Amino acid sequence: MISFNTAIEGFKLKNPEKLKSWLQKIIQKEHQKIEGEIVYIFTDDTYLYSINKQFLNHDTFTDIITFDSSVDNDIISGEIYVSIERIKENAQTLQMDFESELARVMVHGILHLIGFKDKTSEEKAIMRVQEDNCLNLLP
Repeated sequence: MISFNTAIEGFKLKNPEKLKSWLQKIIQKEHQKIEGEIVYIFTDDTYLYSINKQFLNHDTFTDIITFDSSVDNDIISGEIYVSIERIKENAQTLQMDFESELARVMVHGILHLIGFKDKTSEEKAIMRVQEDNCLNLLP
């Protein structure tokens, strides 16, 4: 079950059912995994920074942090924290619309739960290809 929660006043996810259906398709049809409990938390830079520092010992802002709580390789579960502030800034920097950048970051979290990494330049390149493939499936 995929759920969306927001900690930002005034932020409302556009087309949550469409996004949920798209993410489920990626999990099940594209990667042959079973959807467990996946919770998105849309928040701000300050909150995500504190999580990044406390749990990952990173002293930087980020657009997403994924905590994998899967106990079975076939069933993916976890919490995905997304900074709406960072998404807005990144969209502007990349000269793309907010909704497209948000979708890219959302699927990035799912890909982490599926098992994709992005620590090395090679892993980042593979992750980007996977993101692009998934974005092409967005209705």
